[in-house]
Amino acid sequence: MRIVKSAQVNFGQVDIAKIQFDARSRDDIPALLKGLQPIYVNEEARKKVFAMLEDSLDSQADKRVGRPGMELWKIFVLATMKLGLNCDFDRLQDLANNHLLLREMLGHSGWDCPHHYVLQTLVDNVSLLKPHVLADINQVVVEAGHTLFKKKPGDELRGRCDSFVVETDVHYPTDTNLLWDAMRKLVNVIGRACKEQGVSGWRQYKHHLRQIKKRFIRVRKARYSNSENADTKAKREQEVHDLYRDYLSLSQNMIDKSETTLDELTKVNGMARIVEIERYMQHARRQIDQIERRVLNGEVIPHEEKVFSLFEDHTEWVCKGKAGVPVELGVRVCVLEDQHQFILHHRVMWQETDDKVAVTMVEAAQLRYPHLTQCSFDKGFYTPANLTQLTKKLDCAVMPKKGRLNKDDQAREQDEHFLRARRQHAAVESCINNLEVHGLDRCLSYGKSGFERYVAIAVVACNLHRIGLILQRQERTRLQKANRRIKKQSALAA
Repeated sequence: MRIVKSAQVNFGQVDIAKIQFDARSRDDIPALLKGLQPIYVNEEARKKVFAMLEDSLDSQADKRVGRPGMELWKIFVLATMKLGLNCDFDRLQDLANNHLLLREMLGHSGWDCPHHYVLQTLVDNVSLLKPHVLADINQVVVEAGHTLFKKKPGDELRGRCDSFVVETDVHYPTDTNLLWDAMRKLVNVIGRACKEQGVSGWRQYKHHLRQIKKRFIRVRKARYSNSENADTKAKREQEVHDLYRDYLSLSQNMIDKSETTLDELTKVNGMARIVEIERYMQHARRQIDQIERRVLNGEVIPHEEKVFSLFEDHTEWVCKGKAGVPVELGVRVCVLEDQHQFILHHRVMWQETDDKVAVTMVEAAQLRYPHLTQCSFDKGFYTPANLTQLTKKLDCAVMPKKGRLNKDDQAREQDEHFLRARRQHAAVESCINNLEVHGLDRCLSYGKSGFERYVAIAVVACNLHRIGLILQRQERTRLQKANRRIKKQSALAA
């Protein structure tokens, strides 16, 4: 049984609407909590968010029975706090147990409250939020933010779109260390499985791991000779190849031994680990084949055959041509920001390039925000088809052309509206930097679903932080006016 937010107020609990924040604080925590407050206080927005959070529950689960789980409002607050601060679960646990303002936003009394959050509870519950639910919540957050600018429902929105790479939590991939990853997991998993099921043959699996690691280290330290003497170079090359053959031979022996053990594990009901073992065996065979082809046979491995991580297999090798950043290991994410610095829409670009998502981004954003009439892009999004389709969907499609310009293109790109939007397009880099500060410098969640959830939470947290900053600035302005009024009255009274 799980509820969104308990309607029962405990003794000593502070109403969320009455929580006071320091308007002069420059820390991120008050700004994030200040951004969450109007979402909860506004009845219409609160009902929408609560209904969406309920959709994140398993539809087959009976909500009337079972032990009570963490409230979904608390999960949402803690998830946005984690990404908004770009912190790990250890710091989040400490804040949830000790930070007074955060505990008041979670619905705990400010004094003598015995509730204590366990680390694993936080890890398990944050993963319940689903990306499509977070996208719907983001729309509510953006609409709440637009009201702060006195924006009317029919006012036009002007967007700017760009992509960046969110890095995955992986090490730099080489053939040899990827083979070591596969072998250490294969030997470790099959050794533990045999120990649990009483299957013989892997009693010394830790010793096998040490032997494989020794050969991996020797290969990693091996260097080809730079000597001008052909005999010296050939001798050193032969030594390096012998080290590789020793490494591959031991790895292949362990794989052959694992194949024999799989049949025995199947007979004794060890199926729980079979799929995992077969997966690592497949990775190891691929890496052995690629090392033989590249090092021993001198072949060039095609890019599409390469894998850049065994554990985050969605990781891509991205070369965007940035100065000082020759390559990034991660996944592209495209964002569309409006003129008020709110992120309207985002898209995780699985095996996609910029020119493939330009029209899709605008269409998806216009479904949620029909008054999006302008959007700017950089040259990476340009294709003639994209420009034609976006011209039909937008009043002003700002998409510079690649290469030389003809007379029509020159006239289009020298238009006053085009030039103004082009000058303002660089502000999207500030949005990207803001997202990287709020968690998207490196994704720490596991798998594709975890990556999508991580990005979606970061977008919501970034928009909430923007609302909090606006409200703090408005409150500071009111305080300054009040102080000036008091000083003026005091001077007149004197």
